[in-house]
Amino acid sequence: MRILNSFLSRVPLLYRALFPGARWRIPALEGRTVYLTFDDGPVPGVTPWVLDLLDEYGIKATFFCVGDNVQRYPEIFGDIIARGHQVGNHTQHHIKALPTSTRAYMADVLEAHKLIGSRYFRPPYGHLKLRQMLEVSDSFEIIMWDVLTRDYNAGLTPDYVLQNVTEYTRNGSIIVFHDSYKAEHNLRSVLPRAIEWLLGEGYEFRRIGDAP
Repeated sequence: MRILNSFLSRVPLLYRALFPGARWRIPALEGRTVYLTFDDGPVPGVTPWVLDLLDEYGIKATFFCVGDNVQRYPEIFGDIIARGHQVGNHTQHHIKALPTSTRAYMADVLEAHKLIGSRYFRPPYGHLKLRQMLEVSDSFEIIMWDVLTRDYNAGLTPDYVLQNVTEYTRNGSIIVFHDSYKAEHNLRSVLPRAIEWLLGEGYEFRRIGDAP
């Protein structure tokens, strides 16, 4: 179980090598930095709660948004930007890359881009076929992650999710949480404690695109 969790929470170097040019981690030359990122929003209730919590701590983060949610809740998407956070493209329909043709996949990505307008892209599930990766890379910077909290897994306790943060975070880690209904239970319990732990460890929070 521990080996499987290690594989899922921090992607092995061999898998990372399949995505040359993608950003998995952005270490600072001095001090310790961390990049909080949130996938799958924006949605009512969850995303506004995250934004308020980040405001309490004066933290800026990056939200990889699903275009369909942006279309449904434009006011929440606008609030993300108004509060000074970075946004990224997470496809229009949270589409799976592997069973999808490159043409259909790119059409979905570009549909989301019309709404989100960001040069940063994160593929749902962390998968891309070679041709998809090459075409996405022509227009976007692919942002992966160094630590996957797995907050979306209802079978994991909040303490277990928090342990993924405390055990695997290092200088430059890009950490993934989810501002989604599926992750809400774990997110509400873990995110405040994760922030407190990261601050206690001396980490500085940055957005994707901020100087390392």
